[in-house]
Amino acid sequence: QSKWDSSKTLISSPADMFANEEGGPEPDWVITEREQFADFRDLNKDGKMDKDEIRHWILPQDYDHALAEARHLVYESDVDKDQKLTKEEVLDNWNMFVGSQATNYGEDLTRNHDEL
Repeated sequence: QSKWDSSKTLISSPADMFANEEGGPEPDWVITEREQFADFRDLNKDGKMDKDEIRHWILPQDYDHALAEARHLVYESDVDKDQKLTKEEVLDNWNMFVGSQATNYGEDLTRNHDEL
C-alpha cells in the first residue's frame, strides 16, 4: 500500500511561510512567490500542490536543462556579447565551466575541440 495520501497538503504557497510580524506590506519576493504559485505551480487551482503538480514543478517535461545551462554559460562568459565564446572568454571563466554539468564538470574542456 502506498504511503501517499493525496488528501494531505504537501506544499502550499511557499510565501505562506512568511510571517509578517510588523504588519506592513509584504516584500517583493513574497508577492512574486504567490504569483508563481498561482500562475504556474497550482495547476488545478485548489490552493495546494498535489503529487502530479510537484512532479511537474521539479521535473518539467517542457524544460531543456542542457540548453538552459548552455545559455547560462554563454550569457555569463560572453564579454563582447557576440553570442560566441572565444578561448579567452572560456579560460577567463574556467571556474564556471568546471562546475557546470554542461561540460561534464570540466572533463569535456580537457579534450581537443575544433570549435574552440
